[in-house]
Amino acid sequence: MRRHTPSTRSVTAVIVLSFLASGGFTSPDALLGQAPRRDLAREVMAAESSFAASMAQRDINAFAAWVAPDAVFFGDKGSLHGKDAVVEGWRPLFKETAAPFSWKPRSVDVLPSGTLAWSSGPVYDASGKQIGNFNSVWRREANGKWLVILDKGCPVCACGEAAPGS
Repeated sequence: MRRHTPSTRSVTAVIVLSFLASGGFTSPDALLGQAPRRDLAREVMAAESSFAASMAQRDINAFAAWVAPDAVFFGDKGSLHGKDAVVEGWRPLFKETAAPFSWKPRSVDVLPSGTLAWSSGPVYDASGKQIGNFNSVWRREANGKWLVILDKGCPVCACGEAAPGS
């Protein structure tokens, strides 16, 4: 008596038919069992907004809660490595009653993996004049909270301005 062994072709056909019968063409988000990227982008936008609010509210502890233990923040005088260094480096900016600057997220994008995100937006001086732009990289922790792992500001782009003498 000969035992029937399914061929590779028939096994593949069963897998494909099962896939199609189950709704098929599942998005990468569903395959990864995570929220869609647009929902994750909203989470990062909210996190960045709360991070910015910590400066406006003059709350260094709230600021620190958004900084990853292994964060790197770049500044005019070099980079700060690690949460403790970042918080100590930024502590003087929280001493005055009024915030010396503020920022607001304008753009957010999330990697398809859902684990890293980028945020960017304008930085304003105390009078409300835009003085720069920020770029931050956020990492989604195992508990679902987003933390800043990289942060770098830059001056306002002079794109489109006429060159001197033109």
